[in-house]
Amino acid sequence: MDSKLDLLLRSFTFYISSILSIIRYFLTSFSRFKQIPSAFTVSDACISLYFRLLGLSPVSIHVDDETTLHFWATAGRDDERPNLVMIHGKCGDSRWQFMYQVGHLSRRFDLYIPDLLFFGKSYTTRKERSEAFQAKCLAEGLRKLGVDKFSIYGISYGGYVGYHLAHMSPDRVEKVVLMSTGVGCNDDQKDEMVAQLGRDPKELLVPRTSDDLRELMYKSVYKSNYMKLIPDSFLQDYLNVGVFILLVSSF
Repeated sequence: MDSKLDLLLRSFTFYISSILSIIRYFLTSFSRFKQIPSAFTVSDACISLYFRLLGLSPVSIHVDDETTLHFWATAGRDDERPNLVMIHGKCGDSRWQFMYQVGHLSRRFDLYIPDLLFFGKSYTTRKERSEAFQAKCLAEGLRKLGVDKFSIYGISYGGYVGYHLAHMSPDRVEKVVLMSTGVGCNDDQKDEMVAQLGRDPKELLVPRTSDDLRELMYKSVYKSNYMKLIPDSFLQDYLNVGVFILLVSSF
């Protein structure tokens, strides 16, 4: 049942977003249709509803007077099930990164899925920007949620945060899974990869144009031929709201 629900979500989110984006493109050509909701707005609401149907609820934790972390967490805890903390990568929030994994994982784990600071609804006025600071705040947020023991699943930038979290909380962390992250690379290896890229990596990691987004997908997604079929207006719609993880995780 969960796999069918995941497939339905995947198909609905992608196709309805594509259709809405195209419709919005034509309607906004007329002055009286300037406030048409974006495809992202509709997709975002659908994903939130999906998380709620899986038994997850949104909660905000004040780590300190200057820092607030937003989580999606299992509402009805089960002491018989292990706790799993899922840490997302750059560009977006936790729901968009993990919307195709929570259906299966919610059956076996109590899930805690944070928006990292400066992503989604998490924020701080502090000056720190390091992965270690992210991990420190996440550790405190989980403590305030009453999560003593947990495993970590981190992807990309979230892998760096997960690595630091496991390092600073060895008595609380049970297992660690890191994917698509470079915690094992030394500086020389990183410099070599940047040189092969041939341009400033920040231009791709924070794309501003549809062409930059296409290039990012070509370099980071194994099956990227579908990008040729997506209209520029659709890509720009996601860039305008700062979220394009759907394009990475859907294929």
